[in-house]
Amino acid sequence: MNFEDELKLLLKTRHLFIYILTDEEERIEHLISKLINNSFSSTIYYWDFIDGYQGNPNYINHAQRNPLEALEFIENMTSETPKIFVLRDFSSFMHEKSVIRKIRNLSRKLRNSRSNILILTQELNIPILLKDIMTVIEFSLPSIREIHLELVRLLNILEVNFSSNLILDLAVAYKGLPIERIRRSMCKLISSYRIEDNLLDLILEEKKQIIKQTEILEFYPFSNNLDDIGGLDNLKNWLKRRSECFSNKAINYGLPSPKGVLLVGIQGTGKSLSAKAISREWKLPLLRLDIGKLFAGIVGESEARVRMMIRLAEASSPCVLWIDEIDKAFSGTSNNRDSGTTSRVFVTFLTWLSEKKSPVFVVATANNCMYLRPELLRKGRFDEIFFLDLPNIRERNSIFKVHLMSARPLTWHDYDLNYLSSITEGFSGAEIQQSIIEGMHKAFYEKREFITLDIVDAINDFIPLSFTDQVTISELQRWASLGKVRLASKSVEI
Repeated sequence: MNFEDELKLLLKTRHLFIYILTDEEERIEHLISKLINNSFSSTIYYWDFIDGYQGNPNYINHAQRNPLEALEFIENMTSETPKIFVLRDFSSFMHEKSVIRKIRNLSRKLRNSRSNILILTQELNIPILLKDIMTVIEFSLPSIREIHLELVRLLNILEVNFSSNLILDLAVAYKGLPIERIRRSMCKLISSYRIEDNLLDLILEEKKQIIKQTEILEFYPFSNNLDDIGGLDNLKNWLKRRSECFSNKAINYGLPSPKGVLLVGIQGTGKSLSAKAISREWKLPLLRLDIGKLFAGIVGESEARVRMMIRLAEASSPCVLWIDEIDKAFSGTSNNRDSGTTSRVFVTFLTWLSEKKSPVFVVATANNCMYLRPELLRKGRFDEIFFLDLPNIRERNSIFKVHLMSARPLTWHDYDLNYLSSITEGFSGAEIQQSIIEGMHKAFYEKREFITLDIVDAINDFIPLSFTDQVTISELQRWASLGKVRLASKSVEI
């Protein structure tokens, strides 16, 4: 059932208070007006805090700056004519004691009336005492079909000719933006349009600006591909087999979109690098979630932020959503000091992971498996859980090769990779890279080219992180032996 049908049903069945979540006030009001004109004979009254009531010349500016008076106006409208009252941003006043009491009184007094009260708001912020009175529905952002119709209308008005394929591509690219933003963006694109312009890249920049303003997600630049990662053969093969999973061909084949992967292992084993490489390998935008920004000080705001994060990710789909160090945010330890906020956010996130249909591929990373909640590890949350162990000697050789080819693309073969690999047991990929950088620093200070011996000296001065994190490594190796996680590498000694 689409939104219009759902709202029509609620109005017919006399739901008194209908709480509508929307970021597009103008678009929802246009839909309400069209629906009332086509299917009902109701009179519409609009109210906002600054201008009071609008829509009827007899009551212009009534109840300005007075939300309680706005409700009293509804109570005193005794005529039998069906009426629709649209209250803009009224959720801001619903926590006042007098407003709560008035709404509860109205719910009893007007129970059998022919009135409906629609509350338009951007946030879900209903007091506990009113939760059983309000019916909440969400007005989604425009579909690709709606965007396509709007683009055709705009291009006709502006007398601009685009091919039908380009219009369809633009409609897909604009998915996730409100209609008003699409209108402004199209006018901007057309006014500066040149044949050599890539309009789809310009639209991506528009999306980046919107997501940046939320301060929850960020478009993350990526430059690495899977070939830049040494080792991790099982993970690479798993990803390569799914490289076309978001294409129309896969959809027509009936293949469901993959949910995501959870990458566990100590720091420096390539988890974050893998997230960036997946995005480039699959040619999908990479969104990074800062988990810390989900949690706010105001009661209810954290839950609102996680819903916004989900909405933004789905609006930008198909995409890769990278959640770094998820174990720090959703640890298995109980926390009674946040009044259950972490648990509510976690439940909302878990539900979305299990039930999401949109093509958002989640890449979550975790350093310490001991802190992961069991619910997160259950099958169905992620397609696969990969354990990124410390690299074996063959993989260390590959990692040295990758980094030395990057630093010295013409002379990398002059370095003794076999010896360097043999003396770095227990080193992570990040520590191997750092040993090369330290060797380069030494040689640069001495004003000469760096050699194998410089790297060896740097290695001898290193204390690998793995020496202090044996508990985590041992536990992950035990999980791998039990089949609870899948090895990211083909040949790791357990």
